[in-house]
Amino acid sequence: MTTPEQKPIQVKIEIDDETAQGAYSNLALLSHTDTEFVIDFVYIQPQAPKAKVRARILSSPAHTKRLLAALQDNIKRFEDKFGVIKMVENGPEKSSSQYQGHYL
Repeated sequence: MTTPEQKPIQVKIEIDDETAQGAYSNLALLSHTDTEFVIDFVYIQPQAPKAKVRARILSSPAHTKRLLAALQDNIKRFEDKFGVIKMVENGPEKSSSQYQGHYL
């Protein structure tokens, strides 16, 4: 018995004007439970005593792992085209006492 091939579903993705503008982030805080990952995208201004979370993304572990793979693939393609991305040595993620949490 053969099964008929299923046609792939084409999903229409819409974006409103405000979301399309994007939000700049220079810090990401990560946490997780056994069922989800939480990624807070933060904008921290130099010398400012406070920072604001610009977006919080909640995701399943499987989707987060797919996101990681997609990011790694895109970074590789970017570096193949434009050269190696240099990491900043003294960015917020290197400061030990001013910030708490897990950073990207």
